[in-house]
Amino acid sequence: MYGVVDPLSVAAVTGVLGAVSAGMANEAGKWAWESVGGLVRRIAGREVPAPAGAAEREAVARLLVAGAQQDPVQARALASWMSGNGAGGRFAVEIPRLLPASVRFFTDRQGPLVLLDREATRKADGRPRLVVLHGPEGIGTSALAAHWGAREARRFPDGQLYADLRGGGSPGTAPDPAAVLRQFLRGLGVPKEHLPPALEDRIDLYRTLLGSRRLLVVLDHAQSAAQVRPLVTGAPGVFTVVVARRPLTGLDAVEVPVGPLSDKDARRLLADVAGRQTVSAARAGLPSLLERCGGSPFALRAAAPYLTSAVPGAAGAGPGEVAGVGRPEHGGDPVRAVAEDLYRRLAPGLARFYRLCALRPWPAIGPVLAAAATGLDERDAARLLAELAELRLIETTPAGRYRYRPAVRRHAEEAAAREDGLAACAASVDATVGRLVRFAVQADFAALKQRWHIGPLYDELGPGPYQDEGRALAALADELGNLAEAVRAAEDFDRPDRVCELVEALWAFQLKVGRQEDLLPALRAGARAQARYPDQRMAGRMHGQLALALMELHAHPEAEEHLLAAADAEERAGHARGRATAVESLGLLRLRQWRFQEAYDCFERADRLLDRIGPEDDGAADLPRARALLERHRGRALRGLGRFDRARERLSTALLFFRGSGESFNSARILTDLAEIRLDEGRPEDALALVDEAGAALARESAEIHLGYLAALRGRCVSAAG
Repeated sequence: MYGVVDPLSVAAVTGVLGAVSAGMANEAGKWAWESVGGLVRRIAGREVPAPAGAAEREAVARLLVAGAQQDPVQARALASWMSGNGAGGRFAVEIPRLLPASVRFFTDRQGPLVLLDREATRKADGRPRLVVLHGPEGIGTSALAAHWGAREARRFPDGQLYADLRGGGSPGTAPDPAAVLRQFLRGLGVPKEHLPPALEDRIDLYRTLLGSRRLLVVLDHAQSAAQVRPLVTGAPGVFTVVVARRPLTGLDAVEVPVGPLSDKDARRLLADVAGRQTVSAARAGLPSLLERCGGSPFALRAAAPYLTSAVPGAAGAGPGEVAGVGRPEHGGDPVRAVAEDLYRRLAPGLARFYRLCALRPWPAIGPVLAAAATGLDERDAARLLAELAELRLIETTPAGRYRYRPAVRRHAEEAAAREDGLAACAASVDATVGRLVRFAVQADFAALKQRWHIGPLYDELGPGPYQDEGRALAALADELGNLAEAVRAAEDFDRPDRVCELVEALWAFQLKVGRQEDLLPALRAGARAQARYPDQRMAGRMHGQLALALMELHAHPEAEEHLLAAADAEERAGHARGRATAVESLGLLRLRQWRFQEAYDCFERADRLLDRIGPEDDGAADLPRARALLERHRGRALRGLGRFDRARERLSTALLFFRGSGESFNSARILTDLAEIRLDEGRPEDALALVDEAGAALARESAEIHLGYLAALRGRCVSAAG
């Protein structure tokens, strides 16, 4: 009777509601969510809050099914909506190959390898196949996971997922589960526009996709069980390997300790890396070196190339010394010990470079950042970075930049405080943050030139040398980790101005790329810092940016708090355009919450606020477009209220403006709104004509998601007309 979907099945309706809720990362998903909100209101005869979570979605589904059972017209409307929204975003499944390459020489570890084999082949019984490899830094736990994964690749034909959970090394820098799940879902083939915004929905989709796969998951440098738990699945074909510094309490996992190499295996590793003849020639100092390296593969590999020669760039080893031998102990930490050994032999210029680049846990050090930190030119900085990498004092990232191991960075930072002094260290960090601020402002300006800016840097610097908006956004994406660390540094050094400047310069990236979960810590810092920024308009901007992220992440109550704070801040600053934007954003939040009357009232209030803007005031030139957008928003709210005639009037007024201004994308959005209303009114032929007109308007736009939604809407129109 109703095709492939059954509007009288609570389970079916709940499933579609879940799919649409999970698809709200794109505008088509938001459209579908508003549409069902209006349908719920019409069936219930009253306002019903938008559901949050599975239990509330089921309650709404029961209400819809009850209404459909009593009214055949509502049953057809529900079936039509379900048929156009039940897919939940179809996409091609991909086989991820994300595991890093194994090391060239791998020694011993037979005991841990046996335990990995045993857990991976354990008979499925509903419990997750889960191992925690744990051991101190530099002991080779990550290499062990990569080696086993490469050796057993045929066991996992559906691929390998890998995530580094370490972060930058300072508090709050480790990626949260939502960010990791975004990476995993993208690796599994989920398009970014179909990524569920809420963590709960990402977990559900991840576990669903892995349900029938044979796949390896490696979670490297895990900090806690809480960080890992959402990423664990009981799927029978999935094996999860967690790498940590210590056992993680609270996980039902097989604990596999990884200890130091025996002297025999340490000698074998040295021979593999440096050659047997080299090891033989250094035999007099070998016992001391082995003791110094403490069975750490990292320390052994770092020392191996210099068994019989001075370190490149070094001041020279003492008479009869083997590089890396005979130094004081460092609390039994072989990584710090070898770092100290290598550091003492660095030439003064390279030693200073090593120290100053380590003052913050920058996740991606390149020549530009290193030059800012050290005062050198970029060519010299690139050469010195390569020298430090050759010495293993820094490691290369997958993107071709550099970073410090945590223990090595701590060593370098302590040496900087001791040898350069706190004032010089602070000046280096300030210069680095300043360079990142200037970069971000120029990239943000190039990525979104139309918006209004706060602060003098945008006028002073102008847009950066980018060929188009896409390249500017790509540059911001490449530096995102460093920009987040710069925000933390500015906050640590009590520079609220720098915090706010950096956060404002993330606005274009936030609007066009998203990744709200990655931006959230920086946005929270901006909200904390805004009160001390000299331009009072900055408070509204900081609260508004944070509210946008919280809305996209479905943290609606907190988003509302910051939107109200933004409106209050803009009123105190006497900035009518900013306050209107905050009130308008609150109305958009109300649409998502299915609070349609409150949404309409917000848009009315925002329109009245625009009346306060004089011809010479900030935002005056944008008034006609701002009012047209508010007309569209009011039309959407009226549709949710079931007031279709008034909704069409508002939308038609907005359509006249956008057609006249040549904005085909906004014209198509409004034509889609009008088509939805005609379908709600039972006039599918009229709706079909509007759908086709919207499709024609998008012919020259990159709007695949919108076109996909129009195709589904067209199918609903054809079905209803038949």
